[in-house]
Amino acid sequence: MTIAAGKLRHRVTIQREVETQNPDTGAVSVSWVTYADRWAEYVAQSVREFIAASAVQSEVKGRFTVRADEGIKASMRVIHRGKAFAILGVMPDPDSGLEYMTLAVSDGVIFDGR
Repeated sequence: MTIAAGKLRHRVTIQREVETQNPDTGAVSVSWVTYADRWAEYVAQSVREFIAASAVQSEVKGRFTVRADEGIKASMRVIHRGKAFAILGVMPDPDSGLEYMTLAVSDGVIFDGR
């Protein structure tokens, strides 16, 4: 099964975390850099899913579906409409695992551009 291109209507940025060390002070700072810009489908968690998930205290608040990319990891985040979403899990498509992937995400926080 393939995903219809029309469903991928949200432009998102996927970022990875990098650590840099100041050569003078030795202090380590963490920042986020763009890994890729992708078209995605975004689905917020429904009220029914929220109630069912609260029994197990799920952090999943929605999901993004993007074309398959082996470089996308759960340690990354998704920026969408000014909010940063932590990726909680990366799931390949159930048929071939090669067409698309679903990114389960936690609540977005306001993204300040860093």
